[in-house]
Amino acid sequence: MLNSTPDLHSSETPLLQTVGLTKRYGDFLANDRVDIEIWPRQIHALLGENGAGKSTLVKTIYGLIQPSEGEMLWHGERTVLSGPSEARSRGIGMVFQHFSLFDNLTVAENVALGLDGKETFKDMSARLEQVSNVYGLPLDPKREVWQLSVGERQRIEIVRALMQHPKFLILDEPTAVLTPQEADQLFIVLDRLKTEGRAILYLGHKLEEVKRLCDTATILRL
Repeated sequence: MLNSTPDLHSSETPLLQTVGLTKRYGDFLANDRVDIEIWPRQIHALLGENGAGKSTLVKTIYGLIQPSEGEMLWHGERTVLSGPSEARSRGIGMVFQHFSLFDNLTVAENVALGLDGKETFKDMSARLEQVSNVYGLPLDPKREVWQLSVGERQRIEIVRALMQHPKFLILDEPTAVLTPQEADQLFIVLDRLKTEGRAILYLGHKLEEVKRLCDTATILRL
């Protein structure tokens, strides 16, 4: 694993830090003592060949799997996540490469499935429309997903994550299915999130995108 040298920070604590994070599946070593620091107002690239352990690492950070060794610190305090719902409650969001949407449901119905249900469906739909417009990712809450393009479907996943007020957002190969124009719009959104003080972990393999967008990078080696 290689880390680039990040910009100098003040004495503030990293938003998220992993120390010696290791994951084994039997004799297979998926992650080997990974150390990474995620800071607010920073887009951090996570790079590596297929099989280098990128997906395992982000699934651990998001609470989908438990590490075999090592620890994760959130705001400087040791944290053990019981699952994605706890990750989201702490302010960690994730947009997966493969969408988890139901084609026969509307945009609003799909978003509602990923929220905590504390607001009425009407209020949630209105907030969905507001958030999507504020970030330049307009969505019609009443449209059914089967009617949408791949880029529009990704908007649903991003907006759903943003509606949960994440401090730290993980994006897994977000431009893999986007047109160049859609990718440009996504970069505008990510730059805005960075300006707002959020941290972003960006999984990608297109070096031009990484150089254009990211402030620092961690490279996982096979």
